[in-house]
Amino acid sequence: MPTQAKQAAVAELVELFRDTDTTIVSDHRGLSVADLSKVRRELREKGISYRIIKNRLAKIAAEQADRPELVPLLLGPSALAFGAADETALAKGFIDATKPFAVEVRGGTIRGETMDSASIARLASLPNRETLLAQLAGGMAAPLSTMAGLLAAPLRDLGYGLAQLHEQREAAAAAA
Repeated sequence: MPTQAKQAAVAELVELFRDTDTTIVSDHRGLSVADLSKVRRELREKGISYRIIKNRLAKIAAEQADRPELVPLLLGPSALAFGAADETALAKGFIDATKPFAVEVRGGTIRGETMDSASIARLASLPNRETLLAQLAGGMAAPLSTMAGLLAAPLRDLGYGLAQLHEQREAAAAAA
């Protein structure tokens, strides 16, 4: 029979699973209490929550929250990282915070898609969302500015030619 504390823990996990689309699952073995506190503090500064969970409770919560893609990742001692509206920010923040420690990333989920640890590492290497949007905008604006320069070139060249002709005629008039 489930206890009140376990029911509350499952309800809290269900709420977390429903509130976030991105979750990273890792193995927390090898982290001392001090190391775990340091990792949590660093992640909290980045808006990421890092929780050690019981697999059985997490599996129940994942099923209740319609997140069955998490269940295969919950093997052995598990810890979950939630938060950060941007998937790349979550992956980058988590990888950066756990890099000094021997934390194994098992995988994660993004909007219902399961990702392995290599995919999480690649996601962490991407620039953040704002940078990607700026690069996209720059890529779209570059051809337009090139086209504007090409269309303005004949008029600009005509202006330079007329200015040089004017200077030549003034020089010829001054010499005469």
